[in-house]
Amino acid sequence: MFRVGILTVSDKGFRGERQDTTHLAIREVLAGGPFEVAAYELVPDEPPMIKKVLRLWADREGLDLILTNGGTGLAPRDRTPEATRELLDREVPGLAELMRLVGLRKTPMAALSRGVAGVRGRTLILNLPGSPKGARESLEAVLPVLPHALSLVTGKPWKEGHHE
Repeated sequence: MFRVGILTVSDKGFRGERQDTTHLAIREVLAGGPFEVAAYELVPDEPPMIKKVLRLWADREGLDLILTNGGTGLAPRDRTPEATRELLDREVPGLAELMRLVGLRKTPMAALSRGVAGVRGRTLILNLPGSPKGARESLEAVLPVLPHALSLVTGKPWKEGHHE
């Protein structure tokens, strides 16, 4: 099993003005695979807070996968990709490109997502869109390659059809 953290980035959610349903959509997608949600947090669109959680989960908690959602668009406070990029050891552009490519088949708005993907230490970090539908579709796009990618990043063995 791969240990996963879900970080929702939303000013309105943080202030209690909007319920975070996106993390529930992400959990549903993960339920069918070798994933265990080990952490969840909701923070405002503040890069220092985003970076603090990402560092804690990757460096101290040793999570295998961190999925952020929200803050990937063009609004002035959308800064999740910048905060994430500052902490990455290396980017994995193919995963972000795949999420956008699959999203474009459903809506031209997917081209506006600036989410990044990359590795920090032994943790894979993916930025998903903030909407439940966008997050679900983006995660489903990369789901077929995630266990193999995580096995390479973490060193944990994984074989198709066999959950360690």
